[in-house]
Amino acid sequence: MSGILDLLNSDLGQQIIGGVSNEVGEDKSKTASVLSMALPVLMGAMKRNASSPEGAEGLNRALENKHDGSILDNLGSLFGGGVNQEVKDDGDGILRHVLGDRRQNVENAISKQSGMDTSSITNILKVAAPILMGVLGKQKRQQNVQSSNGLGDLLGGLLGGGSNQAPQQQSFIESILDADNDGSVIDDIAGMFFKGNDKNSGSGKSGGLGGLLGGLFGGK
Repeated sequence: MSGILDLLNSDLGQQIIGGVSNEVGEDKSKTASVLSMALPVLMGAMKRNASSPEGAEGLNRALENKHDGSILDNLGSLFGGGVNQEVKDDGDGILRHVLGDRRQNVENAISKQSGMDTSSITNILKVAAPILMGVLGKQKRQQNVQSSNGLGDLLGGLLGGGSNQAPQQQSFIESILDADNDGSVIDDIAGMFFKGNDKNSGSGKSGGLGGLLGGLFGGK
C-alpha cells in the first residue's frame, strides 16, 4: 500500500499541494513537506479526542453531516480563484477543536522544522484540516462505519495499521501533542516518514496513515 510521499506525488495529491501552495504563496516543495508533517499530527490529535465517547460521537456527527468526503470531488472549485473564507473558517474551527491549547506548539514546531513562517503554517493547516476531514469521511463511507465505536477503530487503523514503525509513529505524535517546549521532536516525525518511505520503497510495506492516504488518493 502506498505511503504518504506517494500520496503527495499522486495526481490528486499534487493538486492539493499546488492549490495550497498558491493559496499561501509558498514554494510547492516546502508546502509538501509541511503537509507530510501536519497530516499525521492532526490525525493523531483526532484519535486522542475520539478516545472518549463524547469526542467520538462529535467526530462521527461531523463526518456524517458536513465532512462526508465530497470536498475531495471538488478541489478545482475549492482552489479556483482562492479558497473561500467559509472553508478557512471551518478549518480554523477544526484546528481549535482538535488541537486545543496544543495548537500553537504544533504550528511552531512545524514552522521550525520546515523553515516556513508560522503565519503560513497556520494558513496551510486551515486549508488542510477540512481536506483531512474529507479523507476521513470518505473512508468512513467506504468501510461503512456506522457507530462511534467503529470510528475509534477506524482512526486507530488509519494511524497505525500494518506498519512496523506504527508504535514509533504513535510515540512521536503523542510527544509533539504533549510537548511544552518548541516541538523539536517534529524533526523525528519528518525523518521517520521520509526515511520510512525510502526504506520500504519497492517492498510493498507501507501502512498506517501514509498507506491509507496513498490508497485514497490513487497511489498503487
